Amino acid sequence: MPIAGVAAGPIVAHDLSVADLRAALVAGWSDFRAAPQFGLFFGGIYVLAGLVLGWALLNGGAVAWLVPAAAGFPLLAPFCAVGLYDVSRRRQLGLPLGWLAVLGALRGRGDDQILSMGVIIFVAFGFWLMIAHAIFAIFQSGSETDSFAFLLTGTGLAMLGFGSAVGALLALGFYAVTVISLPMLVDRDVDFMTAIIASLSAMRRNGRVLIAWAVLIATTLFIAMLPAFLGLVVALPVLGHATWHLYRRVVA
Repeated sequence: MPIAGVAAGPIVAHDLSVADLRAALVAGWSDFRAAPQFGLFFGGIYVLAGLVLGWALLNGGAVAWLVPAAAGFPLLAPFCAVGLYDVSRRRQLGLPLGWLAVLGALRGRGDDQILSMGVIIFVAFGFWLMIAHAIFAIFQSGSETDSFAFLLTGTGLAMLGFGSAVGALLALGFYAVTVISLPMLVDRDVDFMTAIIASLSAMRRNGRVLIAWAVLIATTLFIAMLPAFLGLVVALPVLGHATWHLYRRVVA
């Protein structure tokens, strides 16, 4: 029974199914087709950021950072999708779609809640880079081969396997924190801790289905990154819109 004077937390569904994932993807594709200019804009910025990051690492002689940077780059996708969430929200509510309104969603609701989540996201990305570089340094210790050649050795392949396992665990924890919280901050006037708690509650109640969604997102983004990040121009907005619809299914 709620305590008087204390706002009740969001009601989180516990009956998600694979059919809900399919429905979210269909709705996400519909949103992208209805307003492709926004999806292409946010997807294009994400692709451009990836290309600039790769170029800077290669030209700066930081080749060892290239693999972990590419592996961790999808961690930034949820924050880049904030504008896409607002496009889907506006379409659902029948509100006009304009650049000022959609870009204004990045500021949040006049507070620092989305900005705070953005800081958490970028700190997580930096934390992953440090862990990945430490793993690389430990495994390559004593090796005289260059970075790319080392990756093809037995030790290098073992490092990739170990690093992938560590990265997957970190990514899963990060996903659990953001999958519902960022769309909620766009949709509702709540603080980021309330949104994070709702996201963790959704993972606890719908673990199998939301993990399947995480695997689908990771696989799609990985494949889309292969042709010089260009596939992300479409993959990111469709997944962003779909995540919004999944959030609306999860949170009453």
